[in-house]
Amino acid sequence: MAAKPEHYDVIVKPIITEKATMAGELANAVTFEVAKSASKPQIKDAVEALFNVKVKAVNTVLTKGKTKRFRGRPGVRSDVKKAYVMLEAGNSIDVNTGL
Repeated sequence: MAAKPEHYDVIVKPIITEKATMAGELANAVTFEVAKSASKPQIKDAVEALFNVKVKAVNTVLTKGKTKRFRGRPGVRSDVKKAYVMLEAGNSIDVNTGL
């Protein structure tokens, strides 16, 4: 499957945190920040096309933005949708190298 331009609109960036790294080690999962309008089948197609891997499952989380103070004034961070993409055995993605 060839990568289409809309696949790049679905996946925003990989998430490299302690929790995402633990998921990668334990469940062969990779975590991505995705577009809020992206569905699980769209995320699966985009990951398979861009990284040439087989996806077993996709779990998504919509994290609401926190209320924070910016330069003393109250503001709200943006909502973020994260996708935990479980890969089939034998497949891996190195998120440190990029596309």
